Amino acid sequence: MLIAQISDTHILVPKSDHPAAELRADCLRRTVADINQQRPDAVIFTGDTVQHGQPEEYARLRELLAPLEKPLYLVPGNRDDKKELRAAFGDHIYMRSTGEFLHYTVEDYDTRLVGIDSTLEAGRKGRFCEARQAWLDATLGEQPDRPTLLFIHHPPFDVGDHYVGGYRRPDEAAALKDIVKRHPQVTGLLCGHVHWPVERAWAGTEARIMPSIAVDVRKGIDEAEARQRPIYLLHQLSGDSGLISQPRRVGADASFGT
Repeated sequence: MLIAQISDTHILVPKSDHPAAELRADCLRRTVADINQQRPDAVIFTGDTVQHGQPEEYARLRELLAPLEKPLYLVPGNRDDKKELRAAFGDHIYMRSTGEFLHYTVEDYDTRLVGIDSTLEAGRKGRFCEARQAWLDATLGEQPDRPTLLFIHHPPFDVGDHYVGGYRRPDEAAALKDIVKRHPQVTGLLCGHVHWPVERAWAGTEARIMPSIAVDVRKGIDEAEARQRPIYLLHQLSGDSGLISQPRRVGADASFGT
């Protein structure tokens, strides 16, 4: 199974005075076109889709994502407004129209996909409260022998000096780690939020953080080499090798891994 991951596009309305409004739209537009060329099985979007959570921003986001040829699965980031996100993508059958949390499972592939909502209204840091813990533990317990990929906005671990204490309560990040450790069928955890590319062994599996699609806010990228190209991640999942993740520079000549 091949999955494309995008994250942290921070889309603005076209009329915005922000100097990066059109740049960010163009980054996502180019990324969508490149993803279509790679022909993944699915596309996962790990949050901070827009900048302010406004309906007009989500309308622009839908317009930019419309050319995607493969199914798209989103989880919210701290910049997202869940009410407006649900309204904009209400035609996505996995998108719950009500409820405090916006998480779900996708059962359509050999690998089970589990989207986790780590957001807190009007808060930048992540949450994984007792209700979310119970949901994830029960969800993973339903199919203990099926390979499962998790995706979430906030990474539940520190990243050097750049991202420390990313959860409002440290015990909640520890609880997420403990739950995943108890379920060895989890092949990986995909994250956003940090805007920085990271690969890490975590909780007995593999964790990945991808850089922002928006080139004006991404970090940890050699810009001389990237040449202002958006970068997204391609994840190959198989029973033999587990999770293999490589960056894809938009506009590169080869396919997987360049």
